[in-house]
This record gives sequence, structure tokens and C-alpha cells, in this order.
Amino acid sequence: MQTSSNRILTTHAGSLPRSDRLVALQTARFRGEPVDDGDLADAVLESTAAVIQRQLDCGIDIGNNGEHPRESFFTYVQHRMSGFGGTSHRPGFRDMVKYPGWLRLKLPGYTGGVNLTAAPQAQAAIRYADVKPLTDELTQFSALLAGQARRFTETFMTAPSPGIIAAAMQNTYYPNLDTYVDALAQALATEYQAIIAAGHVLQLDCPDLAMERHTYFADATDAEFIAFVDNVIAAIDRALDGLPRDRVRMHVCWGNYNGPHDEDVPLETILPSLARAPVGALMLSMANPRHAHEYRLLTPAALPASQLVIAGVIDTTTNYVEHPRVVADRIVAVASTLGDPKRVIAGTDCGFDTAAGFRDVAEDVVWAKLEAMSEGAALASRELF
Repeated sequence: MQTSSNRILTTHAGSLPRSDRLVALQTARFRGEPVDDGDLADAVLESTAAVIQRQLDCGIDIGNNGEHPRESFFTYVQHRMSGFGGTSHRPGFRDMVKYPGWLRLKLPGYTGGVNLTAAPQAQAAIRYADVKPLTDELTQFSALLAGQARRFTETFMTAPSPGIIAAAMQNTYYPNLDTYVDALAQALATEYQAIIAAGHVLQLDCPDLAMERHTYFADATDAEFIAFVDNVIAAIDRALDGLPRDRVRMHVCWGNYNGPHDEDVPLETILPSLARAPVGALMLSMANPRHAHEYRLLTPAALPASQLVIAGVIDTTTNYVEHPRVVADRIVAVASTLGDPKRVIAGTDCGFDTAAGFRDVAEDVVWAKLEAMSEGAALASRELF
């Protein structure tokens, strides 16, 4: 992964606002409604081209395709893997159930598009059956990048953790959760390998390593949850076999929704496991009100010396536009705790369009927030280098 000896680089967590046309088509396809393949392909191309340009305009150094060829950050695998069908029944998030007033206020907005609580189930053996959508996505991204007058410092592409699929896409086929995770990891290795082979940094989206403590494992013990975390990381390690680990970054969050989050597992509980992950960078949520203090845990003793930190300095669930000075202060705090600004990259807490139609922040505000991050990174760079 690219680092800099004279400034803080900027990136984000992957998903960026889709066009209204693309949201409508991807939502309809997810619901099983007829969608013209040509219309969908045109909408993906148009929306992806626009989102690449907007990132460059905002000063993003390490960019991607906004995840626009995919309906969400993980349910898209149903179109590439065999074995999925039916509908899962996701357990309620503990903090949501705890506050019925929040459910009445917010939940309809989260289920109006691609509904991540009603993903397909695993009903047969999981296999990576169709590589064409993956190949098409990589080819399209490359072509759109080649047409830009400006260039990103580096590019990345996301792929889900086997753990988030296993937790959110209910298992009705495999004998147990560990076996299901292993099968998913074997299938996902196809994407992991292809993304790195195409020259991009691979971002592993792993909300399961934090969020599932108050969801799938809401009634379990910390020890049971940590055993799951360690099993998922071991499965990822096997899926990455032969790949350069310094080309992999891992995004961990507690769920990208504007909720109470007072049932979130503390970073302190999971950090020892995350630090052992076979990746070159950890991307952590650090801008939201529940976890903004946890940068204090990122000491030299807590992380391998070779591991970078991509610090979330922009909250992706609020329409407040962070002041550049606030962004700079957050970056400086992380760099000071870690002891080396060259190991710090500025990022967002999570994505801004986790699934088609699942968005807390207005599109024009998203771009203002990313511009503020770039300005804040420039301020921090002048202080740190």
C-alpha cells in the first residue's frame, strides 16, 4: 500500500452515492422484479464514471469505483456464487430493539431499498460459479481510470469477509457456522486473487468482526464472539494464501447506521484479534460519537510495526460536514498515539451507500464531507511532517 513521507493520504471505505436510476434498477433486481440487462449495464457505467470523477474532484488519493456495479457490499455475491436462494431472517440488532422509538423513526428508511436484513440464504453448496461479473467490473474500472486526465495515487476494490456473509445470509445447508465460513472463504478467494492481480489494493469489508457482537452473537459471551472473530480471520488467512498481505486492508465497523450503538463491543475487546489479522492495514471507525475516543488504544505496542492505520475521521451517518480543523485534530491524535504519521491514512468510518437505497447522508453532503477530509488532511500534514 502507498504511504507518504510528507503528507497524509486520503481514502474512504468503498461505497459512494449511486445515481437514482441505478438505485431503482438494483433495488428492483434484488426484489426479483424484471430488469433489462442493457439498462442496468448503462446505468452502472454512467454512475461509475461520475463517481470516479467526483472522488478526484474532492482530492481523494486512494479511490475506487464506488461499488456501483454491486447492489450492496455483500449481497451481490448471490449473482456470482451458486447455492443461494430464498430469504434470510436477520436477528434484530440489540441496540435497535432496545429503543422502539428509534425503530419507528428510522427502520423504514433502511428497508426501502436493498434490504440487508432480508438477504438470500445458503441453500446448497457455495461455489464461485460465474466470474464474468467480476471480470466485467475489473475491466470497466480499468477503462474508466484510463480515460481520466488525473490519476489516483492508488486504487482499491472491496470484497466481503466470509463472516459477514455467513452472519447475514442464513445457513440452511452446512452442518455448522464454521463449515459455512470455510466454504465462503474458499469461494471468495477467487475475488481476492482477481482484485490484487488487477493491480488494486484489496479491501476486506469485515463489519462482522465488531457488529455481530450485538447481532448474531447478541446472546453469546465475549469469549464465544472472539472465537468467531478468530475463526473468520483464520479463514481469511487461508483465502489469501500466496497473496501479498501488504496489498490488503481490513475495514472493521460496528454497523453503518444512525442508531444508538450503546451495545457495541468495545474496540479494546477485539483489537488483539484484529492486530493478528494477515493484512497490511486496519481501517477503523473513529469519527462517530461512540468510538471517537478509542484512538488511544492504537499504540505501537498494540499493533505490528508493519501495519498501517486507516483512521475514520469522517462520520458516514450524519449530515454534519466536519470542519477541516476537526478532521486535522483527529488525524494528529491518531498519528501521535501510533508514534509515526507515515503509518496513518485518513478515511471514513464506513461507506456512504452501503446498499442501493440505504443512505443516511445526502449525496451533495457526501462530497462536501470528502472535501473537508482532504482539507483536514492537508492541515494535519503541515503539522506532522
